[in-house]
Amino acid sequence: METSPIRTALVTARSFSTYERVLGTLKGWGVRVDEAFFQGGVQKYEVIKAFGADIFFDDQDAHLESASKETPSAKVPYRL
Repeated sequence: METSPIRTALVTARSFSTYERVLGTLKGWGVRVDEAFFQGGVQKYEVIKAFGADIFFDDQDAHLESASKETPSAKVPYRL
């Protein structure tokens, strides 16, 4: 197994029932995920804080506002 100096965590508002599709898509894209947190609607900032993230990316301002109090945060633009 290849080691990396970067640890990647997925923190999503989706529920655990979606994990196969989400993780399968990321694997198909070649994205390695070391840890995954399926919050099911619970606020993300508590996980970000406990995880000790160095940076947090999200597409929703509400998640960025709360997380940015603990962790540098950046918006990822998303359009359908």
